[in-house]
Amino acid sequence: MSSQPTFAEQQLIAATRRRASTRMNARDLAAELVVGPGFLVVTAALCWLRPPHGFDPVAVLWCIVTMVLATRVQFETPFGFTVATQLAFVPLLFSMPVALVPFAVVIAVTLALVPDVIAGRLKVTKLLRSPGNAAFSIGPVLVFVIAGVSPVHAGPALLLTALGAQFAVDFAAAALRCRIAREATIRSQLGESWVYLIDAALSPIGLVVAREMHDASFAVLAVVPLLGLLAMFANERRGRLGSLLELNDTYRGTALLLGDVISADDGYTGEHSEGVVGLALAVGDVLGLDPERRRNLEFGAMLHDVGKIAIPKEIINKPGKLDAHEWEIIKTHPEVGERMLNRVGGFMVEVGKIVRHHHERWDGGGYPDGLAGEHSPLESRIIVCCDSWSAMRTDRAYRRALSYEAAMEQIVTHTGSQFDPTVVQALVAVVAESEDPSAAERPAQTPQPAPAASLSEGPVVSVADHEAVVVGVEAHDRRGADVAGDAQRAPQGAAA
Repeated sequence: MSSQPTFAEQQLIAATRRRASTRMNARDLAAELVVGPGFLVVTAALCWLRPPHGFDPVAVLWCIVTMVLATRVQFETPFGFTVATQLAFVPLLFSMPVALVPFAVVIAVTLALVPDVIAGRLKVTKLLRSPGNAAFSIGPVLVFVIAGVSPVHAGPALLLTALGAQFAVDFAAAALRCRIAREATIRSQLGESWVYLIDAALSPIGLVVAREMHDASFAVLAVVPLLGLLAMFANERRGRLGSLLELNDTYRGTALLLGDVISADDGYTGEHSEGVVGLALAVGDVLGLDPERRRNLEFGAMLHDVGKIAIPKEIINKPGKLDAHEWEIIKTHPEVGERMLNRVGGFMVEVGKIVRHHHERWDGGGYPDGLAGEHSPLESRIIVCCDSWSAMRTDRAYRRALSYEAAMEQIVTHTGSQFDPTVVQALVAVVAESEDPSAAERPAQTPQPAPAASLSEGPVVSVADHEAVVVGVEAHDRRGADVAGDAQRAPQGAAA
């Protein structure tokens, strides 16, 4: 994870924070009941293979105390946290029989959680995670047991092998737990591999301290000031991430508020926008949008008509055709919407770009910039298509919605002229499953793009704003006979 986490990482961090204060669910318990007993079985086997011998209990005690402090220094990650325990773990390996090290690590990890349990910040059942959190210790112990060499007498190659084994076992245990508890993929968890760079950087310091513990059992306490410094950085990072999550919540709240304003300003427009949101997200999922673009699509669909708040109501609600001046005013609403969202800032600036271009056409005949093909944002092209479909399939007080077949005919007819063929293909797949009663009886067909028409070849189809009625269908809108809202209200000869 970078210093500026992605939207997907922010979502995971927020979910992890919520999970930290709640009880373990069935999946969480299942994960710990798989990893925990496995840890105990492997550790017992290591003790049988390499029976413990005498050791200095004072040195071990200081190492455990230091590890408790290190475990409290937590750097948040999308799936949990990473800790600076390497500063105490390496000395611990050198201070006691290696077969007992995993038990000592479990004790330290558990003790580190006790203050949070007592304070009520952590449910007592979360202590079941201690064996899983200590699983990293098995890797190096296994290497030393197999090699038959104690860490004190190990050479550089063996020490590096032990470090690699620590990382491998730790990742395997974490991946298994997250897969069971959160259905996380290996790929998503590989994004957290940067935490091993921290362990690798701290290991030489721990090794130097470990070498000194032969002469001074309290040498491990030398890393405590460093842990204090790291704790400051960890708290600063936690606060920064918290502020980022709060800011995102603020942006989201502002967007939802604007959506409510749209609904209050024009009930149909608000209801229509809500319908477009669900359809657009379903199409976006078919097209494989990443979480950040999916979020932007959601708010772009919700707020695509936000600029109409600034359009005079006598124009919005005019029952007949608009004159040339009124039409030019209507055509400003995408740009007005973009300016409004730019004032909000943050990711809403990207949403503003989507809103600006939601009236562009695949053939370049749209507005405000006349962008053609993929020069318009994909999210805008999705909204163009979903907006028109939703409008055609919506009842109005003065006309009924088009049938599924009639609306689909118009979508297919204008594929390649108004609509992006790839988006149409995804839309057809979505609505065929949810709306077409005969979809189960026949295979879905890929729409064939129609030849792009020039602006002089009949009426121009445009994205829906209030209502849509198709040329050739008898149930014409009282405001005109063209498809999709504003375009049908355009003065004679005006381009949509």
